[in-house]
Amino acid sequence: MLMQSARPLGELENPCEFVARHIGIEATDEKLMLDVIGESSRRALIDSIVPRSIARKNAMNIPAATTEAAALAELKAMAAKNQLFKSFIGQGYHGTHTPGVILRNILENPAWYTAYTPYQAEISQGRMEALVNFQTMVCDLTGMPIANASMLDEATAAAEAMTLAKRSVKSKSNIFVVAGDCHPQTIEVVQTRAKPLGIEIRLANSGPEWDELLKGDYFGVLAQYPCTSGRIDDLRADADKVHAKQAALVVAADLLALTLLVPPGEFGADIVVGTTQRFGMPMGAGGPHAAYMACKDELKRSLPGRLVGVSVDSHGNPAYRLALQTREQHIRREKATSNICTAQVLPAVIASMYAVYHGPQGLKRIAQRVASYTAILARGLEQLGHKPRQDSAFDTLSLHTGDQTESFAARARSMRANLRVYYREYILISLDETTTRDDIELVWKVFMGEGGALPSFDAFEKGIEPMIPTQLRRTSAFLTHPVFNTHHSETGMLRYIRALSDKDLALDRSMIPLGSCTMKLNATSEMIPITWPEFANIHPFAPRDQQQGYAELDEQLRAWLCQATGYAGISLQPNAGSQGEYAGLLAIKAFHESKGQGHRNVCLIPSSAHGTNPASAQMVGMQVVVTACDDNGNVDLADLQAKCEQHSDKLACVMITYPSTHGVFEMQVKELCALVHKHGGRVYVDGANMNALVGVAAPGEFGGDVSHLNLHKTFCIPHGGGGPGVGPVCVVEDLVPFLPGHEAGGITGRAVGAISAAPLGNAAVLPISWMYCRMMGPEGLTQATEVAILSANYISARLKDHYPTLYASANGHVAHECILDLRPMKEASGVSAEDVAKRLIDYGFHAPTLSFPVAGTLMVEPTESETLDELDRFIGAMIAIREEIRRIERGEWPQDDNPLKHAPHTAASLIKGEWPHAYSREVGAAVLGEKRHAKYWPPVGRVDNVYGDRNLFCACVPMSAYE
Repeated sequence: MLMQSARPLGELENPCEFVARHIGIEATDEKLMLDVIGESSRRALIDSIVPRSIARKNAMNIPAATTEAAALAELKAMAAKNQLFKSFIGQGYHGTHTPGVILRNILENPAWYTAYTPYQAEISQGRMEALVNFQTMVCDLTGMPIANASMLDEATAAAEAMTLAKRSVKSKSNIFVVAGDCHPQTIEVVQTRAKPLGIEIRLANSGPEWDELLKGDYFGVLAQYPCTSGRIDDLRADADKVHAKQAALVVAADLLALTLLVPPGEFGADIVVGTTQRFGMPMGAGGPHAAYMACKDELKRSLPGRLVGVSVDSHGNPAYRLALQTREQHIRREKATSNICTAQVLPAVIASMYAVYHGPQGLKRIAQRVASYTAILARGLEQLGHKPRQDSAFDTLSLHTGDQTESFAARARSMRANLRVYYREYILISLDETTTRDDIELVWKVFMGEGGALPSFDAFEKGIEPMIPTQLRRTSAFLTHPVFNTHHSETGMLRYIRALSDKDLALDRSMIPLGSCTMKLNATSEMIPITWPEFANIHPFAPRDQQQGYAELDEQLRAWLCQATGYAGISLQPNAGSQGEYAGLLAIKAFHESKGQGHRNVCLIPSSAHGTNPASAQMVGMQVVVTACDDNGNVDLADLQAKCEQHSDKLACVMITYPSTHGVFEMQVKELCALVHKHGGRVYVDGANMNALVGVAAPGEFGGDVSHLNLHKTFCIPHGGGGPGVGPVCVVEDLVPFLPGHEAGGITGRAVGAISAAPLGNAAVLPISWMYCRMMGPEGLTQATEVAILSANYISARLKDHYPTLYASANGHVAHECILDLRPMKEASGVSAEDVAKRLIDYGFHAPTLSFPVAGTLMVEPTESETLDELDRFIGAMIAIREEIRRIERGEWPQDDNPLKHAPHTAASLIKGEWPHAYSREVGAAVLGEKRHAKYWPPVGRVDNVYGDRNLFCACVPMSAYE
């Protein structure tokens, strides 16, 4: 037998191996696809689509690709530069134990982390049930009647509560009173939000100063419960004072503490906000964590964010759906009250499962242990001569340490522990679920003088009473629904989690072809680092020298993103795309003000823009002026020029999406940018479609001044069922001083304040994008963009005889997505775009983006990660559905009784009873080809949206509803 000659060692080493894993299209596939499209090469295709005037001239200066193993080793060395000290800092962030069954089966499970926002209710029943559990948990613990399905973080939730109060109360005041003993980062974010809206923030410490302010004029009041310094205030009398002023009381409350404390809903709070971080989500240097917002019933139709409600399906069974204002920022645009379109679904699911797993008794036991340890710590400190300042506490003690403050903090650090220095003269000590007896003794050692005796834990333990005032101890029940009292064994919990995930469609099952959403591979190697303790267990306000790994990660990722976008500076603080937009517009506003041109407040926005654009402009106090689009979906330059001239002296900026929301590269984008600059405005380029630009064109080079990126789109952070996200804001050189600061996080001297609670936003998921860039390298990133464009054009070409593409360039090509026009067939068949979306579920697909940006259309984005087999499977399903529509058009099936009108079909509906329809059961099942084993069965029939809004119900369904 002849042996092959040895190959050179260099050929056996492939640093670009991951690129081929990430990109689903192989060389042989590419040739076939190009033949269908009618182009000779991928290079020729890109040159025919991307305007040559904006094409990149220089390669991205990003390290060359490396292997998965090498990238993980490099990142592991970086993570090791973080120092894991025991955290007693508190300030809204606490150590917690993530139950292993939740860690492995939700946080590390692609069935949960690769799912999309549950806009298609029928394929999202599992995660929506988990979110209803979350809403019920929040309502029960806060004592409020309604809660949403999570917010971005506690600080932004407080800011949203302020604006909710402003538009909801009878008071006409412009003053919002904030307790000085709120968390510092919350105060800062509220101040940032208030300034452009003309809201005046008045801070007051407890006591006479607070009482005096409550006698004045205001529309709302924010108090922390317990306070950031640990004290538990009785807010019952304050609630009466606030309501007498026709104002709203907002309470930022600790959910774990509320298992022991009288809930805010029982003493008159109007809105309650907070974080669920300590319900099983690691600190992660600040996020992602699910915040919550609950409110009185009369405020529910103004509640920002997402709300999961209960409706019925076509068979009369209970079914979940997003309710009410779900996408109000798209519908109301410049009249929107919030630009929030991202929640924190994955962390919210974890928090809800934490409550399901522990149940009411388990949560109360954890809280009682924390409170008892706090009382024991206080007794020991008093014995050592350091009596805490307060008589009441749940988990935090405050010591007046005067000129010894820094020496005590330094002594703690020498013992690898972090205490919190508060106003230079005080030390705060916070305990949590992870606190041990050894930790208590460590703190005592910090304050024990030379030759002193260590207090005895055992001596204090017997008969210890928590430091919770008797009148503020909770007596009401919570979490009484069976779901919180059933799944306490690991076996039961495992099966419950699996049962929910089986109901859903995520990327682990099939392609999710959502236009403008970029649902691509979230590689396992990218996900591995997020649970490393060196990244997961860092407190966001730990000393900087303990966060050197995060500092290096931040610096490198920002540099790479600058290379990808052509911008000079980037902040990773925004924890959602909406927050990135907001930060970018604040930067533009602050720039104009610094030039003495604060009167520039007109923001031009094309009519095709994503709905968050005008909502964000409204939030920074800008006046939105809509500009027209032409018949091809491009910005109408003549109309834009007229608007620029009309508003020249007041022009602040223009907001465009590039490639456009219609999925095309507009040829005159450089001219557009030059026109706006000529009139003194700045150009905001929405980065939602950055997956069509990386390595091909850079907005910072072709005229953009500001962009936000969606790391949960282009740079592979999973959508997590609708969050977490990261929305970095990128700017040109002269706008770098106007990136968001963060006084509490040590980022000082900025014209724009904090926009997120943590200095690095959702820091714990940044390693995902770092790994993606490091393993792809500049060539791989460019190839990903080109293949995404190739795949979109392949779908458009294959489907052109069945569903025409609505917008395309002069040569018939599209960018990275295409809009399929279904409107012509409705008159002949009665079939709507929604009917096609629901029928796609029967074929095992998440529908493309429905009726956005044009009603009656489907916007398809395949991304670079899908294989040709999967693209063809989707195309096959769309063609099969078109043939079904033709049968309706020919009169073979009635317009009101056909497989599209009754889609999706549950297994139960196909197998039981008489079959009443004009089509067969087999047709209803929609099994394509030989892939019968891959059949997905939706758990419910079509959900009744109107019923759900008319009969709003947003808590756990009683068991009797299923009987």
